[in-house]
Amino acid sequence: MNDENMRASVMLLRFALLAIVSVLAATSAHSQSLTREELRIPMAAAGSDGLEALLVRPAGSGRHPLMLINHGSPRNASARPDMEAQALAPIADEFARRGFAALVVMRRGYGSSGGGWAESFGQCDDPDYTKAGRAAAADLTAAINHMARQSHVDASRIMSVGVSAGGFATVALTASAPQGFVAAINFAGGRGSLSADEVCEEDELVAAMRAFGKTSRVPMLWVYAQNDRFFGPALARKMRDAFTEGGGKAEFVAAPAHGPDGHTLFSANSIPAWTPYVDRFLAKVSAAPVAPAATPRDSAPAAASRTMSPPSSLSANGKKAFEAYLAAKNHKAFAVASDGSFGWRSGRSTLEEAKQGAMTNCEENGDDCEIVSTNGSSN
Repeated sequence: MNDENMRASVMLLRFALLAIVSVLAATSAHSQSLTREELRIPMAAAGSDGLEALLVRPAGSGRHPLMLINHGSPRNASARPDMEAQALAPIADEFARRGFAALVVMRRGYGSSGGGWAESFGQCDDPDYTKAGRAAAADLTAAINHMARQSHVDASRIMSVGVSAGGFATVALTASAPQGFVAAINFAGGRGSLSADEVCEEDELVAAMRAFGKTSRVPMLWVYAQNDRFFGPALARKMRDAFTEGGGKAEFVAAPAHGPDGHTLFSANSIPAWTPYVDRFLAKVSAAPVAPAATPRDSAPAAASRTMSPPSSLSANGKKAFEAYLAAKNHKAFAVASDGSFGWRSGRSTLEEAKQGAMTNCEENGDDCEIVSTNGSSN
């Protein structure tokens, strides 16, 4: 081969390598981008308002396994209407980066979902936890039935993860699992917590778990921190034992103490603490489609407004929450304390209502909160 032909061959090889690198780079960038969409889930019992929901999934076409993300229930009933799906956006992002279509759904009586609160267990001295769990599971089933018909959802791989009352709802859901439901995760699940280490009729809660276990057959992961002040270690093990004695399948993890109250383990602020448990479980049940994709620090869902940068005092998870805030509907506000505590509200009737809600959320953990952004702009 002469020099001219050699140079031509080298040039062709370089072009081929560049083409391959370009394709790989485009594929990588595509896998890191997420699509976020606010939804209303139709449900007859929820009336014309339906159920408030937030869907986060990998961008582009293709079907993805569905991961339902279920919120807890505040001890103060007056706080239920102020809850919103957007608050769990950072958690949804984590599952979407693992290849899931992650759906945060607000059950009846929470946030802007219609139908009125349906999860009452009655009086503290005579609770019907089984009835309450089944009512919550009905909302989750409605969400699954709706999402299973969507073109971007793989209806043969449906899962659910929940915390506190949402964990309890997830356990109840496994007792009447819909078609395609393959696995579930319960973080600190239970009901009836009155105050720290005080639960209405613990034996009735244990009995409800036993009842659910009689018909639950999908693999589950149960995670309870050693210092959970809602449902402590002894009660957690009683619930697990009752559930498995009934026939349920539950891998139990006694997680180390987490913060002042381990009940907050599964939260947007503690993502590095809980994701290893989730990843190991999903690998065991072959439910995880891919490993989590790294997300560039400056990337955000396409719908997000980029009118301002996150406050410097925020942690990495706080900055994720701020990106979710930017993508949310007006009227909205974001509050921050000097120690990095934060709170936000979106989709309120007035801007003043959004600001009050953001301050209330922030002041749960911070002492000197102030509004730093309204409607996506600096304040």
